[in-house]
Amino acid sequence: MAKQSSSTIAVNKRARFEYHLDERLEAGIALKGWEVKALRAGKVQFGESYVLLKDGEAFLFGCLISPLTSASTHVNADPTRTRKLLLHRREIDRLVGLVERKGQTVVPTAMYWSKGKVKVEIAIARGKQTHDKRRAQKDRDWARQKSRLLKSG
Repeated sequence: MAKQSSSTIAVNKRARFEYHLDERLEAGIALKGWEVKALRAGKVQFGESYVLLKDGEAFLFGCLISPLTSASTHVNADPTRTRKLLLHRREIDRLVGLVERKGQTVVPTAMYWSKGKVKVEIAIARGKQTHDKRRAQKDRDWARQKSRLLKSG
């Protein structure tokens, strides 16, 4: 669903390494004004974040948005505050069912601009085991080496 282009704010590369990503959804995110300004400046750390489903709502935890130095003095900026994800009721119910019954998890994979709004791409994921991670690293190294050989040969 999400287009990876110049409108990308942040990508969670760690999620692709730690999990098998099955299905992706687009969610809006409730932000304050200073957070939007900081996102435009690229002041976000997204790698440690995760999604928690609680009381029929979805929340983004662990996303660090550093306030700008030019932020207003009367605003108490909390860089790691919990942010609400905006999804339809059916989507949230489906996600809760997958997490509770099938043991899957929901992870954020990307944050990007869409029509002037900040969107978060979330994925339904299954955890990888250690040997799967090693295989992924081995395949990535081989692809890099193969491209070097083809380029020089």
